[in-house]
Amino acid sequence: MDLEQLKYPIGQFVMPDIFDQKQIDAWISDIEALPGQIKKTTENLTDEELDQTYRPGGWTLRQVVHHVPDSHINAYIRFKQAITEDVPVIRPYFEERWAETEEARSGDIKLSIELLTGLHQRWVAFLKTLKIEDYQRKYIHPAQNKELTLANMLGMYAWHGKHHLAHLTNTINK
Repeated sequence: MDLEQLKYPIGQFVMPDIFDQKQIDAWISDIEALPGQIKKTTENLTDEELDQTYRPGGWTLRQVVHHVPDSHINAYIRFKQAITEDVPVIRPYFEERWAETEEARSGDIKLSIELLTGLHQRWVAFLKTLKIEDYQRKYIHPAQNKELTLANMLGMYAWHGKHHLAHLTNTINK
């Protein structure tokens, strides 16, 4: 596998041309299923296995597991801001630096899986209350200096979960 395939094992996110209720429901299902998938994938891994990287120069599997709830907490807050504010400017964070904190480098992944489980239950409950037109609401990401719709971000975060799940499964199965 070349470096690009190791980085993006399921390819990069591409927003589909059609965004309808069927697509919303599929992405919400992906988000809902992710914590259980990560738990099942990692439950029997040793510390040595968790501390291997998924690609040269990449994060360890442990860091990947800790990264997902870090990222998705930010996503949940951004969704709530976009629904309750008029095109808010969100606050970015340095995901690479977060992944280098000691708890992300050596902490128990069970804590992050439990956090992800509760977070996704709450996020999914919130997402299921939204109407299709709510997904056209936007926020501004200052690093990209552009408006992003919740439709696009729902798809991107559903992809993000699968993307990192593939990092875990591909590394474990090699």
